Amino acid sequence: MIMEKCKVGFGDYHHDDDEEYTKLVFGSEANKDGIHSGSGATIKVEKLITSFVIRYVKAERVRSLHRLKLWAVGSATAAFFVCACLLQLTTLTEFMRQPTSIFPSSPQQHIAPPPQRVYDSNGFLMVSANGGLNQMRSGICDMVAIAKYMNATLIVPELDKTSFWNDQSKFEDVFDVDHFITSLRDEVRILKKLPHHHIIHHNPPFSMPPVSWSNMSFYDKLVVPRLQKYGVIHFTKSDSRLANNGIPLELQKLRCRVNYRALKFTPKIEETGKKIVELLRRNGPFVVLHLRYEMDMLAFSGCSEGCNTNEIEELTKLRYAYPWWKQKEIDSVKKRKIGECPLTPEETALTLRALDIDPAMQIYIAAGNIYGGQRRMADLKLAFPHLIKKETLLEPSELDPFRNHSNQMAALDYIVSLESDIFIPTHRGNMALVVEGHRRYLGFKPTIIPNKRLLVYLIDQYRNGSLSWNEFSQAVKSGHAGKFGSPTLRLEIPGKPKEEQCFYSNPYECLPPFTQKSS
Repeated sequence: MIMEKCKVGFGDYHHDDDEEYTKLVFGSEANKDGIHSGSGATIKVEKLITSFVIRYVKAERVRSLHRLKLWAVGSATAAFFVCACLLQLTTLTEFMRQPTSIFPSSPQQHIAPPPQRVYDSNGFLMVSANGGLNQMRSGICDMVAIAKYMNATLIVPELDKTSFWNDQSKFEDVFDVDHFITSLRDEVRILKKLPHHHIIHHNPPFSMPPVSWSNMSFYDKLVVPRLQKYGVIHFTKSDSRLANNGIPLELQKLRCRVNYRALKFTPKIEETGKKIVELLRRNGPFVVLHLRYEMDMLAFSGCSEGCNTNEIEELTKLRYAYPWWKQKEIDSVKKRKIGECPLTPEETALTLRALDIDPAMQIYIAAGNIYGGQRRMADLKLAFPHLIKKETLLEPSELDPFRNHSNQMAALDYIVSLESDIFIPTHRGNMALVVEGHRRYLGFKPTIIPNKRLLVYLIDQYRNGSLSWNEFSQAVKSGHAGKFGSPTLRLEIPGKPKEEQCFYSNPYECLPPFTQKSS
């Protein structure tokens, strides 16, 4: 059977917040959480596949309404699914045959730094980046673009030392600071420290958190005058301080240049990450599974599927212990049903099996300590025996320099994630977004973005016996058929920048081919 030869389905098309999509898949009696409330709990796989084809074709806008209806019939559905599966398999084969890498195939020759940009600085910009590694990474890219726009002199950003992870790493402990400064010298002047006389005269400096999702007019009208008045401004936050869309093209490209060229990890991190990749490659292809099932994620998201009473109580106490996390009372069941919880290890095992990921494939776990330990990993380990972490590949002494430094450990996982044959995140966090975009930049490398709202519904149907395994597997494949990191314009939602697709997950302005949108 052709269907049996299709080993994996890919998808990055998301429907999580689409009411029309919910009705289409779950019926007209679906409630606002996307769960069927009528008496017909059993949904035949043919209806599921038909619904997804309808939605997929509509979203692509490449067929007329008449063709859409024709494709909805059962025979056309089967034909579509076969073609999609074969296309994905062919594309995956091409990626396997011509891998792209962040590591050069030959020693890099010394490249002279770009000429230094000469400009009259309006003042100094100090930045305290906040969050985990990838939240800070994207924030730093924004800050470089903002500094250039304001004709400011940027001081090397300070990394967050007060977050949940309590990592005391400095910028130069994670990134190659000299490369960062010299590689951007034609764009913005960057100094390692504020000059001494400015420290004396601006102690403390004028501090402010920039408004989230701002366009350039905010910095032009509000921040530049303050910069000229005070001489030094300290931004107390860097995350999401620049809009995804509506930014000048040269600044969008600069954000990419910082992210993909200037922010190199330290030589020690690069060397160790490369060794992990080489050890994995010796045994063939590998999948990186960003299994976002750590204690902090579960506590702050309020997701507790599969946890026992003691664990739920522990997670709740942790959430209340951090005053900066505003949402305290969370309905875990409701949140899971609308697709806002990370997949559990058990749900992840079912998903990978349904997508026909080869059980013999190496599965590299890019994550910290999984909450619940071996008990929660049992199903995933049973389905995919070759689970691997950096701790199992390297000698303890090789990881010792990075222990107790979560950002440096995350940097190692970041490198391996970029190099993997397939990248699969179980939650749309900062690492998932930034890695997805970086893999696009490296040649649209395959990334499977799970449709969690669909998956938890199908998983519950399978568990209660409403769907057979074959029906479940076909429905999962159909729901993830289509694009998987291919070129596409970024989703824009006027007036709702927070709900738009993240710039760093799809920086299409920096990717070939780029088609300038009409104004």
